[in-house]
Amino acid sequence: MATEINDVAGQATNERSRPRWGRVLAWLGLAALLLLLFFGLLKAQKGQMKVGEKAPDFTLTSFDGQTYKLADLKGKVVLVNIWASWCKPCEQEAADLEAAWRYYQARGDVVFLGVAWTDTDKKSFEYLKKFDITYPNGPDLGTRIYQAYRATGVPETYIIDRNGILAYVKISPFESPAEVQQAVDAVVGK
Repeated sequence: MATEINDVAGQATNERSRPRWGRVLAWLGLAALLLLLFFGLLKAQKGQMKVGEKAPDFTLTSFDGQTYKLADLKGKVVLVNIWASWCKPCEQEAADLEAAWRYYQARGDVVFLGVAWTDTDKKSFEYLKKFDITYPNGPDLGTRIYQAYRATGVPETYIIDRNGILAYVKISPFESPAEVQQAVDAVVGK
């Protein structure tokens, strides 16, 4: 009987001294989830990008296979337009952006980049063809650019100066090519 009690006591001691890997992993998983939540909330509290902030770097691979990295465009003024084919306000400004692009295209010191957000390639191609858009456009894979710029909807346009600083933000569609040109010229003239 005493031997049985010692065996049971020994088993209990051995079970308590062995790590419970399942519990440890569960606690580590919970800690990781809480950290992700914390950083997500911290990012959300930053709000929208503001003029004067350093523009987040990104790489956009256009629908025709060209790669554009914002850091490589330093020295140029860059207009980044986030759009979607299903967005009616995006359609309102599409022709105006294209007209403004054609005005600046030959100069070489201004670059327009279109970012198709949460869209299929097929619908994006149809949109680009419908509005005869010739400036580089590409998909926002994983919504990385949208998130980096803390965008809140579409269309949104960001103009980045030659030093990589956000110089202009438009959270609605442009109303005319002249409005686009006025915004770009204000940044080019700095």
